[in-house]
Amino acid sequence: MGFTIERLEILLLIAGVVAMLSRRLRVPYSVGLVLTGAVVTLLPAGKSVVLTKEVIFSALLPPLIFEAALALPWRELRRELPVVIPMATLGVALAAAITSVGMHYFAGWPWLSAAIFGVLISATDPVSVIATFKEAGVSGRLRILVESESLFNDGAAAVMFGVLVAVAAGHQLTATGVVTEVLLTVGGGAACGAVVALGTLYLAGKTEDHLVEITFTTIAAYGSFLLAEHFHMSGVLATLVAGLILGNTGSLGAISARGRGAVEAFWEYAAFVANSLIFLLIGVHEAQQDLTGLWGPALVAILLVTLGRAVAIYPLCAVFMRSGLRVSSAHQHVLFWGGLRGALALALALGLPVDLPYRGQIVVLTFAVVAFSILVQGLTVTPLLRMLGELKSRGNIR
Repeated sequence: MGFTIERLEILLLIAGVVAMLSRRLRVPYSVGLVLTGAVVTLLPAGKSVVLTKEVIFSALLPPLIFEAALALPWRELRRELPVVIPMATLGVALAAAITSVGMHYFAGWPWLSAAIFGVLISATDPVSVIATFKEAGVSGRLRILVESESLFNDGAAAVMFGVLVAVAAGHQLTATGVVTEVLLTVGGGAACGAVVALGTLYLAGKTEDHLVEITFTTIAAYGSFLLAEHFHMSGVLATLVAGLILGNTGSLGAISARGRGAVEAFWEYAAFVANSLIFLLIGVHEAQQDLTGLWGPALVAILLVTLGRAVAIYPLCAVFMRSGLRVSSAHQHVLFWGGLRGALALALALGLPVDLPYRGQIVVLTFAVVAFSILVQGLTVTPLLRMLGELKSRGNIR
């Protein structure tokens, strides 16, 4: 589907109406949009909607990552990094391994196809996670853990995914080559984000016009992502670093006080628009998937992904039980069940080589897992938060 002005206006109108109805009916906004997108497929125009990796990566993902990073307080995030980094790296690897092994033995997939599916579905999606937890009103330490883990674990998944796709393409990779790939993808992505952010701060320091400052931050959000992706590095990490730097440099005075308020308001709206379009498009394409003959593998995939998420959270959190970084059991439950999958997994699946064995099944099962994640987990996250009353008493839910 081409994003003409007319179609974009219609989608935004739908998003606005769904937002009002979801709030009134107390249904998660993301769930309402996905269900509405499924209904859109019944209309003649709905059949022409096309969801591609380029639409998600190049247009919709950067503003969502940037806005989330912009609001992350570095002082609090730095304190939680010893917990977040293991979950976002080793946790992703463990989850991917469990899913890969399970798909090989229980679904009969070849090792390479099973491994690629395991990796692309192992990382929680920042789009789905942040949208759901913002709507639920999560704040405090729980918010820092949930949002930062979902943002950082994409870097690890992207590295593993890139390695496996290279193997699928016939490239011979050595241990040294894998280490080099990791350093380039992660370190290079972070460097791209830092360079773009520092350039933005320099330019913003030359003006007090809040409109110009908004323009510079827009360039930073997209520029950091596209620059990193151009050099085959992590665009997610680049935009994350750029957002963290720009969101935590108030003392530098590069962005004026008036400009900071305008920037935050602008990015809140930009994230709303991007979220709305992503979830509507997911709903449209979920309704178009044909699960005929794949219900068994889909159920296996959902169970394996859920098990993998449990292994990525509980054992790693147990390591910190006797330290000052201890994660409460309530927070662990929320991290486990709130590990939603969404647009990022779909983008990776849709971008797979067309000649990859089992590519069609990987795409369909990715949509199946995402549907379960958004509709089932998304609908039950808020009741879970309410059930864990200690979260509310600690001020983690507004």
